[in-house]
Amino acid sequence: MIRIFKNLQGVMTPAASVSSWELLVLEGGTVVFDDDRIVEVGPLRELERRYSEAQAIDGMGGWACPGFVDPHTHPVFYRTREAEFVMRIQGKSYEEIAAAGGGIRNSVRAFRQASTDEITEQTYKRVRKFLEYGTTTIEAKSGYGLTVEDEIRSLRILKKVQQLVPITIVPTFLGAHEIPDEYRDRRDQYVELIVKEMIPRVAEEKLAVFCDVFCEQHVFTVEESETILLAARDHGLLPKLHADELTYTGGAELAARVRAVSADHLLRVSDAGIQAMKDAGVIPVLLPGTAFFLGKTEYAPARKMIAAGLPVALATDYNPGSSTTHNMQFILTLAGIYMKMLPREALIAATYHAARAVQRDRQVGTLEPGKKADIVVLDIPNVDYLPYHYAMNHVKKVIRHGRVVYQVRE
Repeated sequence: MIRIFKNLQGVMTPAASVSSWELLVLEGGTVVFDDDRIVEVGPLRELERRYSEAQAIDGMGGWACPGFVDPHTHPVFYRTREAEFVMRIQGKSYEEIAAAGGGIRNSVRAFRQASTDEITEQTYKRVRKFLEYGTTTIEAKSGYGLTVEDEIRSLRILKKVQQLVPITIVPTFLGAHEIPDEYRDRRDQYVELIVKEMIPRVAEEKLAVFCDVFCEQHVFTVEESETILLAARDHGLLPKLHADELTYTGGAELAARVRAVSADHLLRVSDAGIQAMKDAGVIPVLLPGTAFFLGKTEYAPARKMIAAGLPVALATDYNPGSSTTHNMQFILTLAGIYMKMLPREALIAATYHAARAVQRDRQVGTLEPGKKADIVVLDIPNVDYLPYHYAMNHVKKVIRHGRVVYQVRE
């Protein structure tokens, strides 16, 4: 069924160009879509005349933009960790809390004790919440099980939730999220477990598209990370990497060597790492919500990356410990204040470049003919207003694959 938006202020969409930071703004424009695909974008009067039999969709006086793509999330966990938030307020650092048995290992213990039904129900609710903030595609990681069966369980939960929620979930295996308690004194055996048992099982069941590693001091070394990512690549899983977040490790350079699709965080990235990512085609995914929530004063050097010609992407890093927001709109605000990204750049980074970071840019991330009709209608007068009126939800309507999946009541 062909449908057309009426009562829109217009359409905003990134230009689908690898090197472009251009945001196309069509005042008085509209979007026509047939079932789940966009047919045409253009002036309302012209398209209204040509598609006179199309069903009208109320644009509610907003701007139509591509649905947000969140390329870095951790929604499969059991308990929240607000007690650690209080500890940070009282002066403890993220690293100190983790060293004392908190952090990721805290979530691992809780995950292992919970039933699959309990975790599935909670994950369903968390994933559905993304839609309310205009996100129609998420990359979602395992990583709170850290045994063969619990990591498989985590990815199976994501597969089940994909069947229940009208959102696109791109699954990532993150068995290398932390060294679990039982392997603290024999980390080489845990790396072997990931390489010889976890990765083959994940690949055999086709439970993930990507394999990620938390490459960081006191977590996985560059050498261990490379071993894991090369094994994953041999099994058909595409490499991703948590890189250079808390300390400089050479993670960005590693991401380039293994031809990772993305390197994420990058607060401490080197100039050499930036150039290496550019040369290898690695997408930098920046997560200012994490630095903000952990009370950091240093953020990723977005302007330096943009100047180098890198297609910077943005993500929430939604997780129970270091970034608990679903709201990509707030991430745009943080990107402006702390990383000096202009509003149009931030919107492009949260849509088209984010889609590239999960290899979905041929399907989503821009509003153009042939792509999926993943559209968010925002109650804003212009793009600058989106991050300016901060910590708000400006979403009025969300369409995913041509179907209205969320709408505010007026």
